[in-house]
Amino acid sequence: MMLNRRLIKVFSRPTRTLGSRVWLVAIALLALAGCAGGDGDKLPILGQREAVTKQVDGKTVVDSVYHTIPDFAFVSQYGDTVTAKTLAGKVYVADFFFTSCPTICPKMKTQLKRVYEQFGKDNRVVLLSHTIDPSHDTVPVLKAFADQLGVTGRNWLFVTGDRDKIYDIGQNSYMVTAAEDASAPGGVVHSGAFILVDPDRHIRGIYDGTKPDAVDKLIADMTKLLAEK
Repeated sequence: MMLNRRLIKVFSRPTRTLGSRVWLVAIALLALAGCAGGDGDKLPILGQREAVTKQVDGKTVVDSVYHTIPDFAFVSQYGDTVTAKTLAGKVYVADFFFTSCPTICPKMKTQLKRVYEQFGKDNRVVLLSHTIDPSHDTVPVLKAFADQLGVTGRNWLFVTGDRDKIYDIGQNSYMVTAAEDASAPGGVVHSGAFILVDPDRHIRGIYDGTKPDAVDKLIADMTKLLAEK
């Protein structure tokens, strides 16, 4: 429990060496798999968990409550509202970027397009890219960006919304960095992580979105997770 909290805090702290920290924390979280629901061929459930005592048939039992992505409401490149309900029953991959990013975002989008090409016609899968520069990345800007990538349909959604809510869900729910930083290129700093989320809104994997081999692992784990469900 305490170790998980420390890891989440480390992952939420802005830094220029984000790619390295993604892997250090992901490795540490995976080391906790035995404590977080992983068994056999199943992917672990990452993040903090809590023991909850409840009454079942008159008996006191202790159950585990796993870290869960909370409800949210953002706006997609199509102008409609995307919520947790929109993704109900689906496996999805979340990431954080901005369209004018001069550093890691082009690499991330090249790699995430590989995932889109693999699963873009599978209605059980959604890619969810959150802009961390909503003042610039309006709905029309996101739509033009998606069009430039060759994205059609609703399997890859680019979402915008209230800046503070985007930063909050990134750092406190997805366990990655998303914050303003005047000294950073583009004025914001963010993680290069891709976060794999299951239909129950549990995080099942964190991957370096700038590395082809890490994205190969993500694709393999998505296939495994779809088979699990």
